[in-house]
Amino acid sequence: MSAISFFTVILTDFFVGDPYWLPHPVRWTGRLISVVENKIYPFNGSCSSRSFAGLVMCVVVILTVCITGYLFLVLCKLISPAVYFAREVVIGFYCLSVRSLVSETVVVGSYLLRGDMTLARHAVSRIVGRDSEKMDSTEVARATVETISENIVDGIISPLFFLMIGGPLAALAFKAVSTMDSMTGYKNERYKDFGKCAARLDDLLNFIPARITAFLIIPLAALITGQNTIGALGCVFRDRLKHPSPNSAHGEAAVAGALGLQLGGESIYNGKVVCKPVINCGGRKPQVNDISGTINLVYGSVLVTSGIVFLLVLCKNQMLP
Repeated sequence: MSAISFFTVILTDFFVGDPYWLPHPVRWTGRLISVVENKIYPFNGSCSSRSFAGLVMCVVVILTVCITGYLFLVLCKLISPAVYFAREVVIGFYCLSVRSLVSETVVVGSYLLRGDMTLARHAVSRIVGRDSEKMDSTEVARATVETISENIVDGIISPLFFLMIGGPLAALAFKAVSTMDSMTGYKNERYKDFGKCAARLDDLLNFIPARITAFLIIPLAALITGQNTIGALGCVFRDRLKHPSPNSAHGEAAVAGALGLQLGGESIYNGKVVCKPVINCGGRKPQVNDISGTINLVYGSVLVTSGIVFLLVLCKNQMLP
């Protein structure tokens, strides 16, 4: 993908986002996953048969998404270079979620500032999986900050990483895996075996971007936005491996350290208390203003990533004869 296409993708997502009235490839992928799951899920099968069915689902979904995307790009290229460029950009920005992530979390923050806990709880329920009916303002703020922190990696930096190294098809493949993980990567009776392949693939694809985000991008974003770079790095070194997932604590640790927050702890899922590892023990409890502070880190991360890509492109051009 060219530098012009890359930056156009970022600007398009920043200003346009994901309008619900537009057809969206990720939503189509979600429907495809549901169809494949309903066709091949072995309800009366063994653990190994469910694991194998999950592997088949991954292969079918990834191949379908990539082949469809490739044929679509080839068709656009045959029409004209301008159409190819436009479709390359559209596919790229559909794989990002900067604007949608920020928009959803700004709504939560606005209700908290107004003191309307009913609407704040409803708004946060749209972006988290935990029960929100009895959350107080601190719990709503913590849930929002944690969601933003996790999505900096898999919703922003990882798609940009795959766009940079493999273009729109690589980003589509990543989003297909990410969507499968979000739909089937649960450790319950139905999905603990069936969703295992998607979860492992998601861990693998996010492995490098998560570490780039935690050790480089968020600390530099903290420097740009006037937050605590040293605190971010210190918390990353100390707490990045506290979650069972090899990647999910990286973004949270960097954000927690940059803002001086304590994240993790008790949350309620489906009426049951779940104790997550505490990130940045000794930090303060999140408040409503920390939502805007985390959003500033999102913008700073996009700016840092764009700067890194610009420098890489510049170095590449200077090395070429």
